[in-house]
Amino acid sequence: MARQNILVFKVMSVLAWIIFVGLSIESGGLLVNFIYSLFKPEMVKYLYNKLDLSEMYNRSKEVFVMMYLFILVIAILKSILFYKVIQLSSKLDLAKPFSSYVSSKIMTICYFTLSIGLLSYVAKEIVQNLMSLGYTIDQLNPYWVDSQAYILMSAVIYIIATIFKRGIEIQTENDSTI
Repeated sequence: MARQNILVFKVMSVLAWIIFVGLSIESGGLLVNFIYSLFKPEMVKYLYNKLDLSEMYNRSKEVFVMMYLFILVIAILKSILFYKVIQLSSKLDLAKPFSSYVSSKIMTICYFTLSIGLLSYVAKEIVQNLMSLGYTIDQLNPYWVDSQAYILMSAVIYIIATIFKRGIEIQTENDSTI
């Protein structure tokens, strides 16, 4: 394999680690904020990322908890997704990439990506309904603006997983005929 491809693969692995660390910090910050906001609601407007949902909290604690749980679960799923990418990149043998481990990890990544996309889409639809009820939701939009991109990405990853599955079948046939 060309040195350039190996270098690009290593750079992508490092980038996956950087993204994972960043997403983990964000997830941790959001989790701490959520727990803190339940015990000291007057501090909600001073929390991480300036996510001031105090108006929502004052109007309906249940809606506040539901929206924050959507944000929190999506952030945690994104962290887990990149952890799975790191696991895949650390065990992937570029000389012989078609293995059942790689195929299962790619399928797992597909499921996490689809889950993030669908959950983001559901949250976005719920927020649209809340907006019609008079809630201010401008601060929530950045957390699920990319729902369609994740759904599309999961379709592409599913195709790649299917190709890998077929590659494993062909590789097994070739190994058994020799």
